[in-house]
Amino acid sequence: MGPRPLLVSLGCLALLLPPPGAAEFSPSLDSDFTFTLPAGRKECFYQPMRKEASLELEYQVLDGAGLDVDFHLLSPKGETLVFDERKSDGVHTVETEDGDYMFCFDNTFSTISEKVIFFELILDNMGEDGQDEEDWKKYVTGTDLLDMKLEDILESINSVKARLSKSVQIQTLLRAFEARDRNIQESNFDRVNFWSMVNLGVMVVVSAVQVYMLKSLFEDKRKSRT
Repeated sequence: MGPRPLLVSLGCLALLLPPPGAAEFSPSLDSDFTFTLPAGRKECFYQPMRKEASLELEYQVLDGAGLDVDFHLLSPKGETLVFDERKSDGVHTVETEDGDYMFCFDNTFSTISEKVIFFELILDNMGEDGQDEEDWKKYVTGTDLLDMKLEDILESINSVKARLSKSVQIQTLLRAFEARDRNIQESNFDRVNFWSMVNLGVMVVVSAVQVYMLKSLFEDKRKSRT
């Protein structure tokens, strides 16, 4: 088997080697992941890339106070390509070279609230499609008499594949937006219930105080004489 793209999750330490037991992703040109980032922690991931390929990364904070996180994207040489500070979402595309690209989500600025983060990786020009085209070209010889050449069939198949891939990406993003909106609504629901109970308690206390004060105004304070 040839080299397999590998995505490795790290803890707070941004090391160049993956730690034991780190999570691995199977080879895929389109992969997504949702994880919980504890308060005061930093999570880093690695993605090996080829020269003249394309890496597109989209992330969203689905849950957590403020719905924000710091994001870093570094090249294989350690150069900072992207830095987002306290953002709730972002989309970034870079043309790559050979090596491991590192991207990190930083929640060290938060001391209490953990964050639920979704991100999606889209890898283009990784060499697999090119190999498929070479395989198709082996069968092109001798097809001059056909009304539709195999190149046209291949172009149509690639077009359908691209549209299906785009549809899957859009559906994945819509699910992420729906999850974030649901978390916001549930948080608002809990907040409304809490303050409603507080207001109800205050009204009961105020009513009791008013009744007591009214009763005290009509009490007979004259002392009986002996």
